[in-house]
Amino acid sequence: MDETIALIEQSHHGDKEARDRLVQGNLGLVWSIVRRFDNRGYEMEDLFQIGSIGLMKAIDKFDITYEVRFSTYAVPMITGEIKRFLRDDGMIKVSRSLKENAARIRAAEARLQKELGREVTLSELTGATGIPREEIVMALEASVEVESIYKSIYQADGNDICLADRLPEKKDQNEILLNHMLLGQLLAQLEEMERELIEQRYFQDKTQAQVALKLGISQVQVSRLEKKILLRLRRLAV
Repeated sequence: MDETIALIEQSHHGDKEARDRLVQGNLGLVWSIVRRFDNRGYEMEDLFQIGSIGLMKAIDKFDITYEVRFSTYAVPMITGEIKRFLRDDGMIKVSRSLKENAARIRAAEARLQKELGREVTLSELTGATGIPREEIVMALEASVEVESIYKSIYQADGNDICLADRLPEKKDQNEILLNHMLLGQLLAQLEEMERELIEQRYFQDKTQAQVALKLGISQVQVSRLEKKILLRLRRLAV
């Protein structure tokens, strides 16, 4: 059996020495990732400590049934931990143009909401400001607290759409594979009806009304249940 897998198994059974050996054996990997974040205004040693936390999380969460090398799994975990630290510590710098766009967008949003009596869509904001949809998302994201990227900006088919839903993501194939595995684990923890609701909404592109009809409940119940499930999945994924 591969020595790393053996150590991970021992670590999962409470063997502190095995866990320490895994950490020590992968510190070079942490440093290689930390170097990518040089010139961010932080001491490299501080970022190394944050990256080491990501490494320990990777050790604790790694499933030996994964058909990937541990290092492949650990890289996005370590990188994600550092990125979260930089993001949450206010290292996202907002340019003057983004601030100006955000002000224009907020003013147009308030005016349109008053005129229409409802939430404003991205398309309507684009028409009113002349700012492309992608730049609207960037400006709004940059002008608020990080936590508020999950705040609803408009609704579609009765479902809240948040800024995070509109942010473009660039992922390599390893990250996609790991995300699929994590998603499978999370869905397995749901009740049958909850899993069916999520699958229909996010894999079959069904509206809340269609899901309500299929499950024999009201659209309001679907909306409330969906939010509750997503919140639980988000907590489980941490």
